[in-house]
Amino acid sequence: MEIKITDEKENPLLSRTEIKFECLYHGEPTPKILEVKKKLVAMLNSDKDLLVVDALKPYFGEGKAKGYAKLYQDKKALEEIEQKHVIEKNLEEKMETEGEE
Repeated sequence: MEIKITDEKENPLLSRTEIKFECLYHGEPTPKILEVKKKLVAMLNSDKDLLVVDALKPYFGEGKAKGYAKLYQDKKALEEIEQKHVIEKNLEEKMETEGEE
């Protein structure tokens, strides 16, 4: 999987950087949000708790998807602004691993 950032815009009013990206994954299944998040955190050299992948929309029949992520300056801004379901889908899957034990 390869990620290419297409647009990066500062939004000082909401204390975040808005990132649009393209994800290429020819011959592989559509990547999960957490996989994309890990790769973006590594590319941007940021804290995983401050990055939220909002959307990942695959193109039909192509090994490519467009995505939108937000990198917040602090945890407080993230919790005040971001919707609960978006935060939940970006959390590590701790509950599933506890149920398997």
